[in-house]
Amino acid sequence: MNGAVNLAYSYPVLGTFLTVLWIFLWIVWLIVLFRVIVDIFRDDTLGGGAKTGWMAFVILLPFLGVLVYVAARGRGMGAREAHRAHAQQKDLDDYIRRTAAGDGHGGTPTDELARLAEIHDKGGLSDAEFERAKEKVLH
Repeated sequence: MNGAVNLAYSYPVLGTFLTVLWIFLWIVWLIVLFRVIVDIFRDDTLGGGAKTGWMAFVILLPFLGVLVYVAARGRGMGAREAHRAHAQQKDLDDYIRRTAAGDGHGGTPTDELARLAEIHDKGGLSDAEFERAKEKVLH
C-alpha cells in the first residue's frame, strides 16, 4: 500500500450529528403519523365519510394531511386519548372489584357451591333455598 488510509475522519462529526437528527425526526414523524391514523379510527364523532376523507388526505399528502389534522382536531386528540384511558382503567377496576368480591361474576361454580354450602350449614338457607341456589349455579 502506498497511501495511508484515514478512516476515522472520512465522515465528520457534524455529518454524523445531522444523520442522527434526521433519523430521530423521521421516527418522531412516523409516531405522529400513526397517532393521527389511530385517532381517526377511534373517533366516534366522525362519520364514515369524514374518516375516509381524513384517511385519504393523510395517506395521499402525509405531511400536509397530518399538519392540517393536528391543527383542526389536535385539541380533541388528547381528550379522546384521556377518555379512552380513563374508561379502560374503570373497566379494569370494576373487574378487579368483582373478582375480589367473589359475587359470582369472577368466581368458579365450585367456589359458589362451597359458599352456598357454608351458608346452608350455618342455617342461613333452608333446604329448598339451598337447592334452588345450587340449581342456579349449576345451570
